[in-house]
Amino acid sequence: MDPAGGGGSLLPERCRVLVLLNPRGGKGKALQLFWSHVQPLLAQAGISFTLMLTERRNHARELVQGLELGRWDALVVMSGDGLMFEVVNGLMERPDWETAIRKPLCSLPAGSGNALAASLNHYAGYEQVTNEDLLTNCTLLLCRRLLEPMNLLSLQTASGLRLFSVLSLSWGFIADVDLESEKFRRLGELRFTLGTFLRLAALRVYRGRLAYLPAGRGVPGVPASPAVGRQDQQGPTDAHLVPLEEPVPAHWTVVPEQDFVLVLALLHSHLGSEMFAAPMGRSAAGTMHLFYVRAGVSRATLLRLFLAMEKGRHLEQACPYLVYAPVVAFRLEPKDGKGVFAADGELLVSEAVQGQVHANCIWMVSGCAEPPPGQKPGGGSPPEKPL
Repeated sequence: MDPAGGGGSLLPERCRVLVLLNPRGGKGKALQLFWSHVQPLLAQAGISFTLMLTERRNHARELVQGLELGRWDALVVMSGDGLMFEVVNGLMERPDWETAIRKPLCSLPAGSGNALAASLNHYAGYEQVTNEDLLTNCTLLLCRRLLEPMNLLSLQTASGLRLFSVLSLSWGFIADVDLESEKFRRLGELRFTLGTFLRLAALRVYRGRLAYLPAGRGVPGVPASPAVGRQDQQGPTDAHLVPLEEPVPAHWTVVPEQDFVLVLALLHSHLGSEMFAAPMGRSAAGTMHLFYVRAGVSRATLLRLFLAMEKGRHLEQACPYLVYAPVVAFRLEPKDGKGVFAADGELLVSEAVQGQVHANCIWMVSGCAEPPPGQKPGGGSPPEKPL
């Protein structure tokens, strides 16, 4: 499974995977879909599996903390984006996190939010699809056994939490839709469409301050006092971040305190299976997409933006309230306590948060044999090999 010059890698021919499945995710049909759509393809490809069903929130996080990972060649997560968030954070909480996080991961969509799976589907060159078609495409990617290193977002909060995201952090409109549409979970991804219309009807603004380190900006060096977190926390060092009680470094871009409609930090191309949020191309290794919408945008304009996002044409609207920047780190400080944060769809309290992208920290089943921008085959420092 050694990567060739930092590019792609392969799962072994005789492959064993652990499938972590949430039977209550999305429309509650994940287990049925596994047996009807996934298992036959795995059998044809000669992939053996062990199936574990999650029983409660954070169950997968607890399970992976105690697993003997050497028994399997990959961990397959069949649910929405939230279950992958649990698995990655569980791996990062293990004493052997540096090796555990290199265990290959696979996303099979069976939840309400399937943004990671939709992004992997896009990178593989498939057309944008949903539901069973997306599940089939992602299962076929697993059967092809191709792996690729991908970015990981480290998050630090004012209350001392350190978390890791594989997809996004949102604040404001998008996070509120995640929270308020939870009661419509049985509708699948339609819950987000309904939640969007309901939130548009009572549009809110959220006061805060945003700062970020743009991608490609020369960095004068590691901060004198990097934010290392509490002593009981572990994970890669966030060398671009300083403690939240200190001002951001002088070479960062600071957006003046103002009212926002939303802020979104996104690692991948999609925010949902039909929300092509980042059509400008894949983020380079160690970078992410940062979007924010300033207050003053009309409901009609915001609706047009979200409708255009299905085909990735929202940036063509030339909306003066929508701002985009590729970044490597950011800090967001809510000023009035309103709203919530959502990390990979999982809700967090509204408090100051900052994050930094770490390049090529995880290995994902992917159909893309080419490395992302900024990672040249045979050049630079290749990512550590998967286990």
